[in-house]
Amino acid sequence: MRVSLETKDFAKYPFLKESQQFMLQNAESVDQFIHSGPGRIALKYAVERVQHAIPGEGRSAAVSSSSLPSENFEVRLEVSAYALARVLVSCTRDRALVDRLTRFEAQRAAAFLQEEEEEKRVSIAERIGFPIRDALLPVTRYVEVTAGMREERWRLVNREVWGGLVDVTPLEAEELLREQIRVALLSQLPLDVPDSLCRELSPYTSHIQEIFQQRMLEDFGEVNEDCFPPCMHAILSALSSGTNITHPGRFALTAFLHNIGMDSTRIIEFYTRAPDFDISKTQYQVEHISGRGGAGTEYTAPSCAAMRTFGICVKSDPLCEKVNHPLSYYKLRKKGKTPVM
Repeated sequence: MRVSLETKDFAKYPFLKESQQFMLQNAESVDQFIHSGPGRIALKYAVERVQHAIPGEGRSAAVSSSSLPSENFEVRLEVSAYALARVLVSCTRDRALVDRLTRFEAQRAAAFLQEEEEEKRVSIAERIGFPIRDALLPVTRYVEVTAGMREERWRLVNREVWGGLVDVTPLEAEELLREQIRVALLSQLPLDVPDSLCRELSPYTSHIQEIFQQRMLEDFGEVNEDCFPPCMHAILSALSSGTNITHPGRFALTAFLHNIGMDSTRIIEFYTRAPDFDISKTQYQVEHISGRGGAGTEYTAPSCAAMRTFGICVKSDPLCEKVNHPLSYYKLRKKGKTPVM
């Protein structure tokens, strides 16, 4: 049975179709809206929303239904802030920021869902393509949702399957639902925002990027090659031995080095060891990946799942089993954290 939503639910789950339909009532263009009184307030909330997302993985989204608006005007501001936050990160052309926002929104929605009655929780989950009942999930949906999840326990061969349904625990269902929300939101971003609107929003996006860069510096600090993950060491070793590396390998290494704060000149120096080194081509590629050339899109290093797909994953120590991204590995090593043996 499909449970009807209340107005306050639109603020909790602004990505739902019903929430968007609610916003379309008396809708105006984004350009007009951001110059209106409510629009300026919503834009302020949108910037704050992205800032809350910047701390990223491992930090909880502290939410409570009691603190949410229930009046139509306030709910509109909340949903508008969500929509404008998506516009802002799209204008930054920074995939890492897009990823942070989708993780934050998924964590936020999942926290609200935990407070809902079972019937309503199941109904909302079905609205976002997550048809789970009695802790059973269709195999096809399970495979799609877990595609980017690294841990061995999510592999289908390690699950109980009954008549085309995968058996999961209630806690696992919550994890999978959060991942489903994240993947669904990520598939919609970045938005195709007109350049004119991005230019108008540039003071806000510049402020967001400054905060994000500061956070990255706090997270990664001074570059320490000893803390590189095995995959990056393997690519660097191949370069040092004069071996040509694949395009995915070059992309992964360049994006990783840029993400941890290495400047373009030092990145290019690594490639001087390659037998096919070409200064102009290398400079172009490095600047393109780091967002300093072309469309200005800044790329994030591939996840462990993507590295495996490219055939450049090297699982040579226990910490690899505990992370799902080379940057997570590097961050943990920098902080002196070691895996549980």
